[in-house]
Amino acid sequence: MRRERIHLADGRELVYYDHDGAPERVGSDERDLAGRPPGSELRYDPFLGVWVMVAASRQDRTYLPLADDCPLCPSRDGRHTEVPAADYGVAVLENRFPALSGEQASVVELPLDPSHVRRDGSGRCEVVCYSPRHDASFVDLSPADVELVLEAWTDRTAALSTIPAVEQVFCFENRGADVGVTLQHPHGQIYAYPFVTPRTRRALDSAREHEVRTGRNLYDDVLAAERRDGSRVVAENRSWTAFVPFAARWPYEVHLYPRRRVPDLTALADEEREDFPSIYLDLLRRFDGLFDGLAGGRTPYMSGWHQAPVRSGRELLALHLEMFTVRRSADKLKYLASSESGMDAFANDVVPEVAAARLRELAQ
Repeated sequence: MRRERIHLADGRELVYYDHDGAPERVGSDERDLAGRPPGSELRYDPFLGVWVMVAASRQDRTYLPLADDCPLCPSRDGRHTEVPAADYGVAVLENRFPALSGEQASVVELPLDPSHVRRDGSGRCEVVCYSPRHDASFVDLSPADVELVLEAWTDRTAALSTIPAVEQVFCFENRGADVGVTLQHPHGQIYAYPFVTPRTRRALDSAREHEVRTGRNLYDDVLAAERRDGSRVVAENRSWTAFVPFAARWPYEVHLYPRRRVPDLTALADEEREDFPSIYLDLLRRFDGLFDGLAGGRTPYMSGWHQAPVRSGRELLALHLEMFTVRRSADKLKYLASSESGMDAFANDVVPEVAAARLRELAQ
């Protein structure tokens, strides 16, 4: 892998990742850009004990542009975009409209009213362009290209974890208008949070309780139980196991674990990296085959890497990828109604064992 770092016209960083032997790149950002938007802030919810990101500048972000106006396509024929080069393997750039920005550790502002606590929205948000092809999707990548994306995710995880303000790194992708995607170009994002996310904090609390009670690791026990039972296992290879969780919240939800527990992407061995592209592409193809008659044949999904925090819980959490679709069928969405949105109490319309059986049938 070859890495090349440049800066865009407003000072944001962009990193190109290419296969070894790719031609040298030329081209710089020739746009006349205004300065960066004002920084975001975090506000503390004293009832739930969580931080909420407030970033008013995101109201101005690009929304569903035509293909000719896509900001993530390569710059060509005098049209300058967020990616100055005419071609690339993978491009990772700082988000122009970030929910988090600034690399210094935040200082909590002590308020007059103790229930109103705020701090700077330090951290970083990045966009990961998987391909220069506007009409492609992750599932269209070759195994070698997926390896390059995995290398980019890993390299960015390592780099972002060194920022003093960052406590957790989350690499993720949203595909499809049904899940709120505003740019159709094949891309994902990386959030480097200045706090441990609520979902991870709850999982680590459960893992600690399990370890105290049993002396074992919760993630190890769950993976072993799923492989032993087998009714929810969707696919396996020598390094990875994909299964529908026993208490899945979404109609079709799959978790992908390496067989060996590691805290984050940087700890994966060469064999695990080699085995990832084939099983992940297989899962994406199965998702695309779920719903006959779906417009475009592309199932909307969300997919993200759950990694251990940078400074805590690394001996407890197991790296894994979680992906799900908001579709119940070709013509029905799983809306987060009042019970889910208001109380975080989910009701699933599809029995997990049935979902797993359906996904197993879709082997290609």
